Amino acid sequence: MILVADSGSTKTTWCLLEPKSGKKELFQTPGINPFYQDESTIVNALRTDFKASQRDFEAIYFYSAGCANPVISKVAYGALNNFFNANTLKVESDLMAAAHALCGTSEGIACILGTGSNSCHYNGSEVVENVSPLGFILGDEGSGAVIGKKLLSDILKKQLPGNVRESFFRKYRTDSIEILENIYKKPFPNRYAAEFTKFISENKREPSLQNLVLNAFDEFITRNVLQYKMVRELPVHFTGSIAFFFSDLLDTALKKHHLKLGKIIKDPISGLIDFHLK
Repeated sequence: MILVADSGSTKTTWCLLEPKSGKKELFQTPGINPFYQDESTIVNALRTDFKASQRDFEAIYFYSAGCANPVISKVAYGALNNFFNANTLKVESDLMAAAHALCGTSEGIACILGTGSNSCHYNGSEVVENVSPLGFILGDEGSGAVIGKKLLSDILKKQLPGNVRESFFRKYRTDSIEILENIYKKPFPNRYAAEFTKFISENKREPSLQNLVLNAFDEFITRNVLQYKMVRELPVHFTGSIAFFFSDLLDTALKKHHLKLGKIIKDPISGLIDFHLK
């Protein structure tokens, strides 16, 4: 039995997989992000949230945000090694998860547009180019966190039509004080901001909200995707909830730059299962 996990800031999707039979069991826990959580915090979270009775595995493949950095990867490795028993334990970045799930063993541009964002040129076996996403404050263009942050800013600074702002406050029953406290004082402001993309999804026909998302995607493409030398020759694949739910606007943004849209999948776990079965 092997364990495959795809972890982001919002949720971790786990799969208990029997390679010979292909039998699998999927379940989710809250997100594990070693960029924001130390080893003991992750172990405590696993003790609380990991409900499967099995702790012993032939191999564990854990993909998580931030784990391209060896220091961050070591935090995740230590926590997993503390909680589980496995003959093989590999910790990879969420970007490698996207590349494995979207491209398999083929060359392509693999992108993440979820709570955060990232991208790479993958040659079929490894990442050969990566424009650093720089995180929620300095980067993460096109992500749910940044789109949500932009929405909140435009709502509070009255940059959106009155009917849109009224609908927002009617739905969420919040105010500027509560919003600012969640962004500046509470943990995981990226998760908080990303939650508000649901409002945009529910009001996708509103031109001002469409423009907000299109501008965010254009910024992601310009500041990230267009930096890859082979981008004109390769398909551009996407995974993540933002790419999935706003796929029509993403297609529009790519066409503006004359880029070829590849796959769009909501969650990489199905592709990861296929990859590790092979």
